[in-house]
Amino acid sequence: MRRRQFISLVSLIAAYPFAAHAEQPTLPVVGFVNSESASSGYGRMADLFRDGLQEAGYVQGQNVTIEYHWADGQSDRLSGIMADLIRRRVTVITATTTPAALAAKALATTIPVVFETGGDPVQLGLVSSLNHPGGNFTGVSQSNREVAPKRLELLHEVLPQAKVVALLVNPENPILIADSPLWAAAESLGVQLTQLDAKSDSDLDQAFVSMTQTHASALIVIDDPFLTGHSERIAALAEHYGIPAIYKGREFVTAGGLMSYGTVVGDTYHLAGIYTGRVLKGDKPGDLPIERASRVELFINLKSAKALGITIPLPVSGRADEMIE
Repeated sequence: MRRRQFISLVSLIAAYPFAAHAEQPTLPVVGFVNSESASSGYGRMADLFRDGLQEAGYVQGQNVTIEYHWADGQSDRLSGIMADLIRRRVTVITATTTPAALAAKALATTIPVVFETGGDPVQLGLVSSLNHPGGNFTGVSQSNREVAPKRLELLHEVLPQAKVVALLVNPENPILIADSPLWAAAESLGVQLTQLDAKSDSDLDQAFVSMTQTHASALIVIDDPFLTGHSERIAALAEHYGIPAIYKGREFVTAGGLMSYGTVVGDTYHLAGIYTGRVLKGDKPGDLPIERASRVELFINLKSAKALGITIPLPVSGRADEMIE
């Protein structure tokens, strides 16, 4: 082999890895968007989403890139986040929490969107049908509408003397409280419901002051990302004011709240990961029926019950998934 030919061959071999690297296909990008912060408990939900995505065959950094975008409780930031993802034409948007899902609905007309919401997707206007979503949207919903009356029934079993029950609500959450079956359940039980609004830290303090003024003897915390992110604060206020309270998740009870009963939210995030994987594989969102997480859990804090002077009836304690001392 001539010297010139040998040098050319060596140069070609040396350049090959760089050429091969340049030809590697770009990984699909999933834009994960949440209205809250990773530090408020939703970081764990993001882990469960990633587990679901991996179950569907996609691993971060290997065959997919996941970008995490957190609005940190400032819902007005969601439109800008969505607009940027759309401008960059990410492969799929996974909009978790109801505010994020609605922000995606307002802007994303072609990019596939997988949502996770605590509300009814049809009632919220995200899709026209649960079985046949159509368009570029599909997703997962919690069973909050069905579960909400059960929370009131549990409180009534534990506190049959409670005739006025407060509802702690985030007024910026589009889930329609006025149309909730809670009202029918309250009427059948002879219970009066009074709504208290809270969308900021200072509102939470004022809500508990108002609660004492309305003579409410128990509290139901309505499902909401902001309120979930402040579970510990709400539990501490309920303890301070001596208000028996029930919410949806175990974190509320471990923080000192009396009871929790609700859908296992981690299930919805895991399912959202699986659905995102299916869309990445080529399934059309409009052909994927809305998934609904149905597994529920009941947790009771016995220490809080004792401090409140409450004896948990055996029919209630017997149904608990865990009694926390």
